[in-house]
Amino acid sequence: MATSVVPVRTKAPVQGRDIAAQVRKYIQEAARPMLVEAGSAPFALTPESWELVERGNTVLLHAWSERSNLSRRITAVLSSRPDQMTLRTEVFGGRTGTLTIYDAGRPSTRNHDRRGARLELRERFRRFLRRQFPDMKVADLSAEANLENTLSPNFPRALLKKGGAGWAAMCAPAEASIVDEVLSFGLIWLDYLRRRDTRLAIEGLVLYLPAGLERTTCLRLNYLSGAKWRAWAYAEEGFEAPLDLADYGNLNSAVAICRAPIADESSLAPLYRIPGFERIPAPDGSIRLRVRGVELARLSDRGLLWTFDGCRPRPCTAGEVEPLAAELSRIRCHDTADRGNPLYRREPELWLESQVRAQIESIDPQILPGPVYGQVPGVTGTAHGIIDLLGCRRDGRLAVIELKASEDIHLPLQALDYWMRVKWHAERDDFTRNGYFPGTPVRAEAPRLLLVAPALQFHPSNEIVLRFFSPEVAVERIGVGLEWQKKLKTTLRA
Repeated sequence: MATSVVPVRTKAPVQGRDIAAQVRKYIQEAARPMLVEAGSAPFALTPESWELVERGNTVLLHAWSERSNLSRRITAVLSSRPDQMTLRTEVFGGRTGTLTIYDAGRPSTRNHDRRGARLELRERFRRFLRRQFPDMKVADLSAEANLENTLSPNFPRALLKKGGAGWAAMCAPAEASIVDEVLSFGLIWLDYLRRRDTRLAIEGLVLYLPAGLERTTCLRLNYLSGAKWRAWAYAEEGFEAPLDLADYGNLNSAVAICRAPIADESSLAPLYRIPGFERIPAPDGSIRLRVRGVELARLSDRGLLWTFDGCRPRPCTAGEVEPLAAELSRIRCHDTADRGNPLYRREPELWLESQVRAQIESIDPQILPGPVYGQVPGVTGTAHGIIDLLGCRRDGRLAVIELKASEDIHLPLQALDYWMRVKWHAERDDFTRNGYFPGTPVRAEAPRLLLVAPALQFHPSNEIVLRFFSPEVAVERIGVGLEWQKKLKTTLRA
């Protein structure tokens, strides 16, 4: 028996004079109407910043802002929903394109602004590459996510080709919170292209960095090898200039004087009997009181101060601290039955730090059991949930220990930030002069760098990034067993 095929009906695009009425209605009813075109920044459609002009069956849409303006002929409304409307446009030469008008007041459109900014940055990056590399072909230009190869949409990327040679290229947005991530993704992109295009000699990496936010990336490049590095700085006004990496040798870093604790600890004796209780001397002369990484109080020449939960320090007694310390000792324990408790899950890096401090010989038998200092000199690593520790080996060579309890793409380069500062101060004898590691002559040799994490929690891209480290950086990945809360057991050394 023959079957009949019923055609699927689709809504025809709105055309002709009905376009203007529908566009006006959408803009007037939207809470925060915005207009975006691929490669351009979004326009806010306030009553004073747009107009529709009807000439016969032709509808022209004009929009403007302080930075730019746009004029397009609208030939059809392709789709219209409460959150967005898509328009077909026609530009010179009969080429067609699309515009999107969306309501930024709706939660479902939150990504429109970010995507518009990414596309605008991609087109700016394209223009930069064509200006600075006019004899090379720009290929694979993209601002889309590539999860399989760990490439972020925040950083437009491209391949420059000429004959059998090429360069990887990447652009960083002018966002202080993520700009320093560009080098991790740039190295991953460079490695990917070298593996994919085996017939092409990928010489190195070109980075396009926002002026004023380029320092960290340039400092890091001085300690990488295995490729050539070129960097430019750009300003919002359109200015761009090549950067000389040799200008980024000096570090804005300082080592504070290490003071011995002078506070009376006699009242704390009951606390020291609680399992997992820790006494951590700090370089400022205070003593941090913790239970498996969670700080409860701080002892200084001002007395005992309550600091739990990051509160403003206030005077307290050991009797006030003891009940909470006992409760934390019960909950933050490898065999607790209360693993869903927020206090158990809290600050895993600090818990890992407490284990490393207590069992430092399992990480490196040559590191002295104490003192081990935290965040000296200070850098921004902890803003990313990474713990920086500084120890000294028995031969006087310093050891930088970076701890992470979960996967982190940027672990190697954030560790490098701390390593280069320790190296800088070791060469100037700042640690010995300021009272660190008393009784042990600290060598000026570049420190060892130890990356410590649960063995299964190293991100796969960490190995790629580490391959680009200079031989000067003696780095080792140390993986610990999954039950590190119970006992720190090394299961991986690479």
